[in-house]
Parts: sequence; structure tokens; C-alpha cells
Amino acid sequence: MKVALVNPAWSYEGSIYFGCRHPHLPLELGYAKALLEKAGHQVLMVDGQLQGADNGALADEVAAFGPAMTVVTTAPTYLFWRCAQPELRVPADFLGRLAGRGGRTVAVGPHGSSTPAPTLRKLGVDVVVRGECEEIVAALADAPDWTAVPSTAHLRDGHLVTVGPVHASHFTDHPPLVWPEAWIRAHQHHHHRFDAVQTGFGAEVEASRGCPYTCTFCAKIDFRDKYRRRDVDLVLAEIDGLIAKGVGYVYFVDEIFLPQKPLLEGLVERKLEFGIQTRIDLWKPDLLELLGRAGCVSIEAGVESLTVEGRELLAKRCRLTTEELADLLIEARRHVPFVQANLIGMEADEAEMVAAWRKRLIDAGVWANEPVPLYPYPSSPTYRQLWGEPDDEAWERAHAHYLKAFAAFSDIQEERPLPLPELEGACCPGH
Repeated sequence: MKVALVNPAWSYEGSIYFGCRHPHLPLELGYAKALLEKAGHQVLMVDGQLQGADNGALADEVAAFGPAMTVVTTAPTYLFWRCAQPELRVPADFLGRLAGRGGRTVAVGPHGSSTPAPTLRKLGVDVVVRGECEEIVAALADAPDWTAVPSTAHLRDGHLVTVGPVHASHFTDHPPLVWPEAWIRAHQHHHHRFDAVQTGFGAEVEASRGCPYTCTFCAKIDFRDKYRRRDVDLVLAEIDGLIAKGVGYVYFVDEIFLPQKPLLEGLVERKLEFGIQTRIDLWKPDLLELLGRAGCVSIEAGVESLTVEGRELLAKRCRLTTEELADLLIEARRHVPFVQANLIGMEADEAEMVAAWRKRLIDAGVWANEPVPLYPYPSSPTYRQLWGEPDDEAWERAHAHYLKAFAAFSDIQEERPLPLPELEGACCPGH
């Protein structure tokens, strides 16, 4: 079977998505491509940002390939599961331009997992994957009856049909990914909020998946709770392939980059810089020293709240005091050029206390952002606490709450988002 895998040309005007808008390697599609080709399928993988093509050109390229199945992502970046653009205007735009020329259509990503019915209706696709997509995409290509494939959903006479539970990939033995040379060259400017000159091209790598924590703001959904480490030899082999193509900087897209001595020790031997996102309370001083020696140049650390009450509301399960967290962040800055403490706007955190804490860190060379408004992503514990299980209006409800609840926006946000109906109204056929 011919299968097209599509990461559309993303647009961010008016969106809540405000960070790292440069191109990203579509890792989930890369894993799916490897599994499909192993099963004997012919695969075309296209990416609007990496190819510098608009959705019309992508649709024409897919149509010329003549696929029996076309798979489209509904989230633009490595923030695939933790958070995503609420609007589906970009995949809807691509599918509208494809106009029935791509065979069976499949949507993958967080929207189909948390809200399958409106995703099917808005995009007009045949099926959505519920959960991690790579093995399910391969199963859809192989199945004589795609409507019976587990971890999917489709509409029958306008009614939602779900098949089996959401899927968690085995992940640990995913092979080293190999990317087109032109896609690697598209990563010339790949920084994640640090100011040093980038060495070589950039790329993303996934060394682990899932997270053992259950912070209330995270939309990783139940199957994403399962923490899995990819075989370190496979990760290092993928990195070696990237270095051979001129990559000098890698961003680990792991939901949470936990201390992994074998991986860090392997990176010490390689000429590579990298960035991570983590919890600073999980790192001892000796491991922070090893992290810096391995080539880490950027740490984004989720602190979220400066009070015990605030962290308990967010279910952070943090055993350190706020002072101890500050000390570890400052210790990390001794070894890593850029360290960021992420804060969420919490009522328990008084403005004077936040200002004083931020000043202490900034004076020590650690960037602590102004608190960011919390978005109640559908299927996150916060959403469920507010409204229960997500329904067909979940994204609209969460978005309206976000826009209404916060009048001021953080220093890391670039523009005020537009209402969701305004974002989707012109492009989603089922809206």
C-alpha cells in the first residue's frame, strides 16, 4: 500500500501556541514510516515547515504520489501531548486542499485522543488514532477491515464508534531515525531560548516517553503516564547519524528528561550540545555537573508555583522547599549556560514574593519567567476537575475559560489569542 504521512505547514497567527516556532522533525511520523516500510509499504513523508511548502503544494505532492491512505498530524511540535494548539485550522486547511485525493484519511495527535468525535467532524477524516500513533498507523495499513483496528475511532451514521483502549507504544526499541539532508539543513536556527551561537544544524531526539508524575495541568492522557526509556544504544546511534550530517545541537523532546547516567556518559564522548526540559528537584549536584559536561546548554525546569499550597494544587509531588529549588537552579547554572525556571500563575503566589524570587534567580543568571496563565487542556486533570470528562465542546470551553480568566499575559507570550470559533470558523468543515 502507498501511505502518505503529512505534517502540515503550520500557522500560529492568533494561536495560544507562543514558543519555539521554528521547524521540528516530526518524530512520530518518522517512527511510523520505519514500521510501515518494514512491513513492505511504500511511504511518502512530507513536512510543510521543513520543506518550505504551503498546504496547497503539500496536497499536490501527496495527490501525485497517489496514496491509499493519508495520515495527518493535529499538533505542530514536540508539545504533541503535553499541550497543543486548540484549533484544527491547519490540518483542516491541508485536508481541504487535498480534496479527496489522498485515499483513506487518518488524523493522529492529542485531539483525536481526548475529543475524537469533534475531531472527526471538524476535519472530515475517516478515522482518528487514539493514543500514540506509530503502531496503529501501521496496523491501519495492514488491516483488511480498518474499522476494527484497536485504539481508533470513526463515525457511523453520524455517531461515534471507538474501538479498544487508547494505545501506549512499546517505544523502547524504536530504531534510529534517518532524516533527509534538506530537512536537517532547515534547522539552521534551532535555539530554545538561549543566546549562544548554535553549532551546526539542530534536530530533535526522543530518549524517553511518558512521565511518572500526574501534574494537574498536563494533558498527557492516561496512556502517557507510562514512563519508558528508549534503548540507550539506539539513541546514541541516532545521534551519531545526526552528527555525521552536521548536527551540532539536539533538543530532547522527552516529556521529562530524567537523570540517565549511561546516556549522559555516552554524550560526554560526543561533540554535541543539547537542551532538555525536566524537574530540577530530581537532580543531585554531581548529576548536574555530569549534565553540563555531557554538553547540555539549556534547561527548562518546571517549578510552577513558589508555595507549598500552589504546588499541592498542581499535584507536583515536590519534596523540596522553594529555597532548595532555587539553590538547585543556581547550582545548575554553574554548569549549564541557560537555565529557566517555569512559573504558572497561581493565586497562592503573591506578586511581591514572585518578584523577589525572580530577582534572586535572575541576579544569579537563571531566567525565571513571569507566571504563565494555565490552560485547562481537555483530558488534563485540571479540565476534569472543572468540567468532568471532555465532550464535543471541550476545546471551546477550555479556550473561552483561558481568555476570560486572565487579563495579563506573561513576558514569554507574544500576542493575545483569538477566540476558538474565530480561529476555526473559516476552515473546519464540521465547525
